[in-house]
Amino acid sequence: MSILRLSIFAAILAAISLRAESPAEQKILEATKSPGLSVVHLWAPWCSNCQAELKTGGWLKMAKDNPQVHFYFVSVWNGGEDGRAMLKKFNLADQPNVTILADLGPRGQNHIKQFVGLPLSWIPTTWIYKGGDVRYALNYGEVHFPMLQQFLEDSQSEWSHKGEPSVQ
Repeated sequence: MSILRLSIFAAILAAISLRAESPAEQKILEATKSPGLSVVHLWAPWCSNCQAELKTGGWLKMAKDNPQVHFYFVSVWNGGEDGRAMLKKFNLADQPNVTILADLGPRGQNHIKQFVGLPLSWIPTTWIYKGGDVRYALNYGEVHFPMLQQFLEDSQSEWSHKGEPSVQ
């Protein structure tokens, strides 16, 4: 009997883990494997916090000041619309290191609750990747751009604890 339960549990777990990624998720999963830095910004044009970030000019400054970093603006909870018109209004759409994507999911109760395997409960959400690893995750609200700049600089460093004394 326990083997049957274990088999059922394994089948359910496999089905959950095999959830098909959206085209936007597939693009992000592939792109963030690069050895350089990638910033994934989940947002929606109707979101007042997202609009406030754009109005400050912080995102445009970040993209221009960090040409070696690739910025992915992924519109979520927006019925598949990518928000390009709003990003164009704030001069982001034509930046060479900016890619604009849209998740196909709806707005409302049935919106996605995760993206690329990470929980998504609030927008804007901003993740910094290097070599496929999340270095920083800012999951709740507007970005303070000097702090984001510091996170980008910190993410360039190689983290290691080799040679440090053990705490035991």
